[in-house]
Amino acid sequence: MPTYQYACNDCGEQLEVVQKFSDDALTVCPNCEGNLRKVFSAAAIVFKGSGFYRTDNRSSSTSSTTNTASTTKSESTKTESKPSTTPAPAASSSN
Repeated sequence: MPTYQYACNDCGEQLEVVQKFSDDALTVCPNCEGNLRKVFSAAAIVFKGSGFYRTDNRSSSTSSTTNTASTTKSESTKTESKPSTTPAPAASSSN
C-alpha cells in the first residue's frame, strides 16, 4: 500500500498516511480539523545506470553491423557511378 503525504492549509501540520488505492483522500486535519491537501513529490524509484534503455541491451557487434551496413550502402551508391578498375579474380579449375 502506498504512503501519501498531506499538509493542513490552516495549521501547517504535515502527516503521512498509508492508504489503499481505493481509499478516499483525507480532507480533515486530525490536529485542528482544518482542510487537508495532498502533497505531491518526486517519484520514489529512480533508475540509474546501464540496462534501463533499449539501446543498453544491444551488443556492440549488432550496433556496429548496423553502422557498417549503412556505410556500405552509401559507398556502393558512390561506386556504382564509377567503373571498377580492380580486375575480378580468375576462376580456378580443379581438374
